[in-house]
Amino acid sequence: MSAVASTTNLGQVFLITHEFYPRRGGIATFTEEIARASASLGYDVEVWAQSAPPSAEKREWPFRLRRLPLRGTHDLACQFQLARELVRHRRSLRYGTVYLPEPGPMMAMMLLQFFRAFRPHRLVLTFHGSEILTFAGSPLRRWLAGQLIRRATRVSTLSNYTQELLLSYFPEANDKIFLTPGALRSDFAVVPVKPVASKNKIVVLTVGRLHPRKGQLLTLQALQMLPPELRSGLEYWVVGGQSKGNYDQLIREAATSQPDLTVRFFGNLPDDELSEVYEGADIFAMTSVNLDRSVEGFGLVYLEAAAHGLPVVAHDVGGVSEAVVDGVTGLLVPPNRPVQLAAAFEKLIHDSALRRKLGAAGREWAMQNCWKESAEALFNPQWGDS
Repeated sequence: MSAVASTTNLGQVFLITHEFYPRRGGIATFTEEIARASASLGYDVEVWAQSAPPSAEKREWPFRLRRLPLRGTHDLACQFQLARELVRHRRSLRYGTVYLPEPGPMMAMMLLQFFRAFRPHRLVLTFHGSEILTFAGSPLRRWLAGQLIRRATRVSTLSNYTQELLLSYFPEANDKIFLTPGALRSDFAVVPVKPVASKNKIVVLTVGRLHPRKGQLLTLQALQMLPPELRSGLEYWVVGGQSKGNYDQLIREAATSQPDLTVRFFGNLPDDELSEVYEGADIFAMTSVNLDRSVEGFGLVYLEAAAHGLPVVAHDVGGVSEAVVDGVTGLLVPPNRPVQLAAAFEKLIHDSALRRKLGAAGREWAMQNCWKESAEALFNPQWGDS
């Protein structure tokens, strides 16, 4: 019997998350796609997600969706609300697989793990990067997280970088850790090849929440360093909403930018409009940096850009090198090297053949991972209980 066929009618998976549609971002995409893939493999999947306005419920899901009466933040009130829901439904959870794909529900489960009645039959955890440093930064949380990992049946990460980071702080995961790399969203499976058309300007595009860690300001400053004759032939497009605390410095610098460099802010865009923006771009840039306890564990958006045939410019930090292959699908630059970053942009702007070469390789690279393989690794019945 094949591994996929053996997963039919295997009982219930409860995927509990604070990051789900209509929220955007890498974790929300990962959560949705793992749920879809698990359902397609034959698992009885029920997603528990944060509340959302009725207008957001536009989709028909291949799994059951339970909206919880909580906002989906990481504060104590939200953790308490989620813990209360877990206690209320403990009899259902006890005999299924509980999957916690991000830190919000992990923190709630950390408090309940010591009560035997609330422990699920199988517990699966996925770590993305920044939460590892957050948990390790507090002695109490570090101990609680370590205990939760000990009780987990399986633990996964999206990249080797994150796996090494997790093991450096939580060696308890050593005998149960494995990779579940991200892949393209389901609706990115087939992307038409962009026709070569003459344009007045070359477009550099960034897609991501407006936050200092995502590096939009660093990209803007690098483009400002280019010679005037190059700047006048460029546009910098920025897609993404304001994050908590806002990113006012980026807005101010864009407003006072070199007059020959056009900067356009699109805000958040739905997927159909975002696809059109990708198709209008020539170079993708997300120059993330590791900031305080926040790191770039992988970056699904790099795969989405590559699927549209865009060469990528990025900083070589965290797990980015596992999403962007330097010299093959894009150009990686060490962080805090603004002159090198500007030179990478200048190289791609001058060399249209190199842009096409990197973009073509990126399209193939973006197709290599599969959500079903990651879901099968998470829930395959052949793995034993710990």
